[in-house]
Amino acid sequence: MRSLLFVPGDSARKLEKGLTSGADVLLIDLEDSVALSAKEEARRVTAEFLNQHRAKAERPRLFVRVNGLTTGLIDADLDGVMQAGPDGVVLPKTVGGTDVAHLGAKLAVREAEFGLEDGATRILAIATENAAGVFALGSFAGASHRLMGMTWGGEDLSADLGAETNRGTDGGYTDPYRLARSLTLLGATAAGVDAVDSVYTNFRDMAGLEAECREARRDGFVAKMAIHPAQVPVINGAFTPSPEAIKRAQAVIDAFKANPGAGVVGVNGEMLDRPHLLRAERLLRRAGKQ
Repeated sequence: MRSLLFVPGDSARKLEKGLTSGADVLLIDLEDSVALSAKEEARRVTAEFLNQHRAKAERPRLFVRVNGLTTGLIDADLDGVMQAGPDGVVLPKTVGGTDVAHLGAKLAVREAEFGLEDGATRILAIATENAAGVFALGSFAGASHRLMGMTWGGEDLSADLGAETNRGTDGGYTDPYRLARSLTLLGATAAGVDAVDSVYTNFRDMAGLEAECREARRDGFVAKMAIHPAQVPVINGAFTPSPEAIKRAQAVIDAFKANPGAGVVGVNGEMLDRPHLLRAERLLRRAGKQ
């Protein structure tokens, strides 16, 4: 998984276009991009789209972003789309592992009701869209076997904080949002799930997007969300390990295999220890080589 593309759930045309975007995951949105008056129609369009495409072998994974647990809309969202068997559900406004467990219980009921495999529906939590969520980022470990990833959001968080903007004059995030991003990465790692970087909202600025992708990959994020199909190739390119990186990672792994009792090995004149081995193994998993 490298790229996750948001697509409004009330637009059949945009959903079909998303299939050919190259994204690894389509995030079909029933929340922010759908007006309250269009929610029911969005559930219908989304369920129809899922029913049409879920059996296809060559397709992105299909996740649905529902409305939050406190909105009064989530049960109608799940009733509308779960019969079509989405691969996963994106939970916005998540406040810690308790919210994930709560959603997991709702999914279990509907999987049983609609004859779906128990536990098949995964959860991606958007974990920093309010201040309370930031303070709960250490509580996701063990919350649910369904949890596959955590991501963060700076737009809703800035609204919750009453901020004028979430970026400085240099284009980078200001301190509160850098903190939320960093804690999401740490929280996901502690929970043993994927850390997914947030969207880059200026969809015409490909250079800025590429730079933000490089920084996210450097820090340990494995994927990034997109708000426009044009962003997908940039994200995929940034999060796909290069042949040189794969070759180096394999050399590190081979060196440790050749010296199973060693704590430190030499590779191309550099002394490497166990953290380098773990890093190499993670890179090859991302590349599909393990």
